[in-house]
Amino acid sequence: MVDGRALLYCAGGGVGDSLVASVVARALRHRFGTVDALTLETHRTTLERVPDLDAVLVDGGEKERELAQRLARNAYDACIVTWATPRTARVPQLAGIPVRVGQARRFYSFRFTKRVVVRSETGDVTSHWSDILLDYARALGCDTDDRRYRFVPTPQDEKEAGDLRPVTPFVILNPCNAVASRRGVWPVDGWAELARALRARFAAQVFITGSSADAAVTDAVARRAHDDAIVSIAGRTSLGAFGALARTAKAFVGITTGSMHVAAAVGCPTVGIFPFQSDFPDRWAPLGSQTAIVRASYPCHKGDTKERCSDYACIANLDVARIVAVAESLVR
Repeated sequence: MVDGRALLYCAGGGVGDSLVASVVARALRHRFGTVDALTLETHRTTLERVPDLDAVLVDGGEKERELAQRLARNAYDACIVTWATPRTARVPQLAGIPVRVGQARRFYSFRFTKRVVVRSETGDVTSHWSDILLDYARALGCDTDDRRYRFVPTPQDEKEAGDLRPVTPFVILNPCNAVASRRGVWPVDGWAELARALRARFAAQVFITGSSADAAVTDAVARRAHDDAIVSIAGRTSLGAFGALARTAKAFVGITTGSMHVAAAVGCPTVGIFPFQSDFPDRWAPLGSQTAIVRASYPCHKGDTKERCSDYACIANLDVARIVAVAESLVR
């Protein structure tokens, strides 16, 4: 019998983390009639576009007891915490939620009534993160075979995207992640070469996307491409409008980031590029009806990670031919 109320507490990480966590909400629907989410303000607009959720509540950083009192009014029967911290462990307990599922092996894990060992902590590097998170739902006897997350743009999103959407075919290229805009040493020549190759192969315009913080990088890529049909639009769309735009794009090609997951969620043919040897492409691959990944091929310096690499040579030397071939296989 499907009845009762469940809360998915996913307050941490990036937009991609929350979107992947929304698969847990779909699993919970096998047992609960109502499934809400509690998340950060920055992730609210993402989860509001997930059809597997009934309501999206915001953890605004207020005092724990105040937040717990707000939750208690909804009389949740169970809560799953996918991003465990001392705060996210205490709040459901203070709210009097009787069944609380969260991460084992933490000093605050005693606050959960069901504790789950995260497989990645025991050496698993091949399971997708959605499947790892579903272990929390399985602790409640819930599961789903459909691992594809969903993102449904609103009519306002569609209107905003329509102001940018060209009448000719277009491809979206996303060359940035949080590291790119933060460190200021991100090479642009490899991305410019890839933009030109996508433009030529698909006879399409190329929109270079990113957040407003990425504009310096995306603008530089567009300038270096020397083609008026390759345009930077970083910071010019909301996340919802980006989803609406991606829904009608010929393809999305980009480095692993939240926008990659949104593109996959709206059904866009999506190529996720994982350039670093330290990446886990099996864990973070985009999930959708038409998705593929391009794994690292450049020999990084020993010990390099995306956070501390000195030159990002793998970005400067993108395997453009392979990336375009993978995109072509999806579009075809």
